[in-house]
Amino acid sequence: MGTTGLGDRLAAARAEALVGREAERAVLDRMLSGAAGAPVVAYLHGPGGIGKSWLLRYAAGRAQLAGRRVVAVDARYLDGDPDRLAAAAAPACDEPGAVLLVDTFERCRSLEPWLRDTFLPRLAEGALVVLAGRAAPDLEWTLDPGWVKLFAGLELRPLDAAQSDALLAARGVGADQRPAVTAFAGGSPLVLSLAASVLAAGGPWEPTGDVLTTLVERLVGDLPGPVHRRALEVAAQAYVTREPLLRAVLGDDDTATVFPWLRQLPYVEATPEGLHPHDAVRSTLAADLRWRDPERYEDVRVRVSVAGLHAVRRAAEEDALVRVAEWMYLFRDDCGPDDPYDWRPHPHVEDTPLRPADVPELLRMTQESEGAASAAAVAHWVRAQPQSFRVYRHADSPTPVAFVALLQLEAPDAEDREADPVIAALWTFVAATAPLRPGEHLSIRRFAVLSGRAGQPAPVMDLIGRRAVAADMRARARAMSFVAVADAERFRGYLGSAGLQEVVVADAGGRREHIFGRDWRRQPVEQWVEHRARGVAVPAGWAEAAVPPAAFEEAVVQALRTWHSPAEFATSALLRSRLVAPDSSDPVAQLRGAVLAALDALRVDPAGVKAYEALTATYISASRTHRAAARRLGVPYGTYRRQLSLGKARLVELLLRRVD
Repeated sequence: MGTTGLGDRLAAARAEALVGREAERAVLDRMLSGAAGAPVVAYLHGPGGIGKSWLLRYAAGRAQLAGRRVVAVDARYLDGDPDRLAAAAAPACDEPGAVLLVDTFERCRSLEPWLRDTFLPRLAEGALVVLAGRAAPDLEWTLDPGWVKLFAGLELRPLDAAQSDALLAARGVGADQRPAVTAFAGGSPLVLSLAASVLAAGGPWEPTGDVLTTLVERLVGDLPGPVHRRALEVAAQAYVTREPLLRAVLGDDDTATVFPWLRQLPYVEATPEGLHPHDAVRSTLAADLRWRDPERYEDVRVRVSVAGLHAVRRAAEEDALVRVAEWMYLFRDDCGPDDPYDWRPHPHVEDTPLRPADVPELLRMTQESEGAASAAAVAHWVRAQPQSFRVYRHADSPTPVAFVALLQLEAPDAEDREADPVIAALWTFVAATAPLRPGEHLSIRRFAVLSGRAGQPAPVMDLIGRRAVAADMRARARAMSFVAVADAERFRGYLGSAGLQEVVVADAGGRREHIFGRDWRRQPVEQWVEHRARGVAVPAGWAEAAVPPAAFEEAVVQALRTWHSPAEFATSALLRSRLVAPDSSDPVAQLRGAVLAALDALRVDPAGVKAYEALTATYISASRTHRAAARRLGVPYGTYRRQLSLGKARLVELLLRRVD
């Protein structure tokens, strides 16, 4: 029985672990078999950890099976010296059919012209060459009429999801653990293999500490300086990196230095949109920074988010939705793994204004999906605000497949209320909680109707969401924004993560519409984009008086009654009034201060001294009963009650002055 040496067993194990790369292996097989028309030089290129060295080992194994001599050179040890490369590769010049393999070729890339024009023509008859490096080959290989037929540039792309899953399975990773690793790895064989090793040791896949250090070293390598690392940290967070984004974060001088550097990196892809790092590099850099320096990680996210807001505001109308999609990429995980947000463009669906010919189809779609009451409301609004409608069509058809109405309202209107019960309920809520001031308006995404011809709803709903966000980011004097949805449970989590809270439920012909909203006066857009990037949950709140004047007195009395019950006091409707600043760091303390200040003003008024004493004895000093308070003040009970009633009225009057 024959024996197999360790080297053979090692080669076999490596061959079994090689997943995918069928096209690249086919080119190498043709070269090594001497097939007619096969190249004599193959140049493997791609970022660190993409599998270049694995393919070199594959080529070495196939060459040995074919009886060819293998000459392996690691360029890390050549120091860019042509004499050292010539010496290391000399056997390939002497032995016909030898296979020269040069790994880490980026370390001696300056020798590429010398190698192509001087050294390689000296190789022995039938010799083959496989180079592997992070940087792409220069264009001279394909511009030279001699080399163009003898050369093959092979760019290694990330593995797809099926190949990634197969690699993990081959390494013994259980099916339940693979999705999380695959999502993080972005098709990088190195990341997949390292994760498999961690899991094989019995630990969970948590890319922190030594694991991240290893990944950064292997995927990214050494960086020229701190500003280059900062630029990579920005690129790791942003969907696409362009010069304006880097200028917003790094400044003009640094951007001029690092943007050209970024676009030359082997793990950064230059596209018409801008620069995209490979997914594995993006995931690793973001996770490494978050683990290593959480404050800087948050700062980068905030700066990218704010720059995204400015990009949306500067964009032309036709580009606004694209800029919103790029900004929303920061929050792609908000919906959770079961319903991820898709930030990609949807060129097969068009977002267009309402055309008169669309109206019958919109009414038919609404009648079919939401009923007669909603259809009647749509009929009203297409007459009242046709400019507020956006209609969605497939790129190859004029027929609407969906529409949304982004209504803009400045004051209650009797006809609007009668035609649309949802708007009637909204105005009732606004009047009771946050009346508009002169010059302000509110918006509501009133309808989002899809026909059966819309196909998958996700692309259309993505575009509708982007349109609503763009409108809020670009609006002026917008006090509040609302969204009406029927399926509240489906959207509650996502709307909540965006800062909208449910405020009212309306009945529209038997159809329950849940209205979610936010008050921009309490949290301006600029603050909102910062808070979202920080992951700060800020309630929408309402900046105006929390209750109409008729109910304000009861709110004041209730605050007094719960003065010594912190949990109940913290639910006071007055917290939503202008007694509390929108950006208050401690709203409860500010409300208490406002009440005490009004009481002090009452005390210095000669006509209000007795009323002040009745209020403080009853509520602030917390007498057990009203009669006990009267005894404490030394006045008849009837007199005490008159003074207490006067005190309440005067206190309400003073507080109302503060909110006017």
